[in-house]
Amino acid sequence: MDENSGSGSGGGGGSGMAQKEKPVRDHHPWDYHVSGPRDLASPHWRDLIFSSWRNPSYRRIAVSCFVQAAYLLELDRQAKRTGAQEIASRWWKQFKYKLVKTLVDERDGSIYGAVLEWDHTAAIADYLFVRPWGAPKAAIALRGTIIKGSTIRRDFEDDFRLVTWDTLKGSVRFRGTMEAVKAMIFKHGAHNVCIGGHSLGAGIALHVGKELAKQGVYIDCHLFNPPSVSLPQTLRFIQKTASLLWRRSNSRKGIDDEGKAEKLLRDVNGWMPHLYINDTDYICMHYADRAGTATMTSSHKGTNAQPKLFLAPRGQVGQQSLMEAHGLQQWWNNDIELQRSISDSRLLSRQLRSMYLESPSGKSS
Repeated sequence: MDENSGSGSGGGGGSGMAQKEKPVRDHHPWDYHVSGPRDLASPHWRDLIFSSWRNPSYRRIAVSCFVQAAYLLELDRQAKRTGAQEIASRWWKQFKYKLVKTLVDERDGSIYGAVLEWDHTAAIADYLFVRPWGAPKAAIALRGTIIKGSTIRRDFEDDFRLVTWDTLKGSVRFRGTMEAVKAMIFKHGAHNVCIGGHSLGAGIALHVGKELAKQGVYIDCHLFNPPSVSLPQTLRFIQKTASLLWRRSNSRKGIDDEGKAEKLLRDVNGWMPHLYINDTDYICMHYADRAGTATMTSSHKGTNAQPKLFLAPRGQVGQQSLMEAHGLQQWWNNDIELQRSISDSRLLSRQLRSMYLESPSGKSS
């Protein structure tokens, strides 16, 4: 779950789009015009008719750029870059969004996420008078671990929770994210809110999405290189299954529980996260179950859901290092042609089924 040169701390390279006579910040290796998407047009008046956000590739690129901005907000803070020197803002301004809140861990002052909203003023300046169809009114972006500066301790605390227990109970960042997401849902409605994260941030986003789904609230969720931890999930799934069977042994209560479970299964299509997996990345590779058997589609009556799991093609990732395979930068490459997984992911199915076996909770621990 660590994040080093792949998305935010050091490293360089990029698209070679830096131009002469640019401000100093454009020469930073992580400036948008150096390492951002190539040949991606900013939204303009044509989006009034043909919205770019209706294109799944554009949506993936935009959300991954928002997540990159979350990394860069923290790196700007650590480097004390402000004003013309900061590099994070162009990663959301390019898409006509504005920063309305940073998610800060009060224990060390580090920034772990960003809350963005559609910027009407910036859009009107480019003759875009209404928000394009499909563009979220609000987006919450969560970074992964940065192996640099004082934030590393708090990053690894949540990493350890996921690796060891597959839970974020007690996580300050999970609680802060949940509060921010609920505030945006209250303001804009769930169908207008999007959440995205990379690595550890993807783990937090997945848990937030699951918690909301248990309450019947479904938001658009994009997970880049989400951590796959199979052993703790397996043990917890067995434990929850046994608990459910025990509850069902109580006649009337058991009938009620079974009815609730069936309703959740019927409603599963209301929330299906998008997972972006590089199956040469050992951190998320277990989600890509190429030989897997259908679990959600064939095991439950009245359900036809499939996880929205996308794989980076092997031809494009075969020569990558481990850090490159886990990096965020690969997901804003507008040349990449992702492969939709044709078989269910047993690991993702287990993640989703875990929320059916738990009663809805109003707590966001």
